[in-house]
Order: sequence, then C-alpha cells, then structure tokens
Amino acid sequence: MVAVRPFPETGSIFLDARGGDRALRVSWHEESGLVVLSLWRENVCSGSFRLDIDEVPGLIEMLRAGLVSSYEHARDRLGAVESA
Repeated sequence: MVAVRPFPETGSIFLDARGGDRALRVSWHEESGLVVLSLWRENVCSGSFRLDIDEVPGLIEMLRAGLVSSYEHARDRLGAVESA
C-alpha cells in the first residue's frame, strides 16, 4: 500500500452527502501548476484528477453558475408556495 502524503498547506476536505466515510480532497500544488481533486473512502484514495491551474477559473465559474441557478430555482419555488 502506498503511504499517504501529508495534506498540502493549501487544500480542503469536503464530506460526501452520502456519508462521512467518503470525501473529496482538493489540494493546490503551486510547484506543479496543478490542483488535485481526489476521492477518498475512509483513509484510501480511490481516484484522483489533476487540473491545470489555467483551467481552475472555468471550474469555479461552472460551480458559481450552478449555485446561482440553484438559488434562483429555490426562490421561485418559495414564491410559488407563498402565493398559493
């Protein structure tokens, strides 16, 4: 089994909505020009994706647009409930 490397100084862990044994780790690797997204189950990495830092703004924009859409949809549902 490969030893787990220490988590970089710049990074975050996000727990999966299905349970605490699954997580997404996001780590910034400035020396390589990469952001690494890795999927974890308990203490085992089950997969990773290396994203070039030049592509990070596109990922952020997609996430932001999805969040805005989600909020707008929730606001519309609330308006429909309040007017009923």
